[in-house]
Parts: sequence; C-alpha cells; structure tokens
Amino acid sequence: MTAKKPSTPSTWVDPDDAPELTEEWFETADQYIGNKLVKRGRPKSDSPKQAIKLRLDADVLDAFRESGPGWQTRINDALRASLNLPGRG
Repeated sequence: MTAKKPSTPSTWVDPDDAPELTEEWFETADQYIGNKLVKRGRPKSDSPKQAIKLRLDADVLDAFRESGPGWQTRINDALRASLNLPGRG
C-alpha cells in the first residue's frame, strides 16, 4: 500500500471560485489509474547497465574523455564493436 499524498489546503468553497487549471498545474499533478499512482519519468530498462570498477590506461581514458560528453557510452560502443556484439536498441 502506498502512502497518500497530503491534500492541498483549499481556500475556496464555491466551485465557481476554483483556480484556473493551467499547464503548470497539470505538469505537477499526480496521475492515478484507479487507486494506483502512475510513475513519471523513464521506464525501467529490461537490461539496465551495470556500474563496475574498470582500470584503463591513462591515455585511453584521456582520449575518450577529451571527445566530450558521452565518453562512457563511446567506451561501451567500442567494447561492443570489438566483441562483434549488436548495438543496443
């Protein structure tokens, strides 16, 4: 069972005095299907990457880091290519 989100205090009584429902309000609102909260964000991967400790030569690591953001992904891609493994979808 999940904990219920505390309700927002209401300062109005008449439904005609309800605040306008803006895009900003909808972006922060929780969505439920029945009693189940729908999770936001990226869904969990069927094959998540694993964090490991790996020792590489300094010049190899420097070359990948100097290539800019995404260097870890490029190391992964280079290892996959060297093993003739198909790319991740």
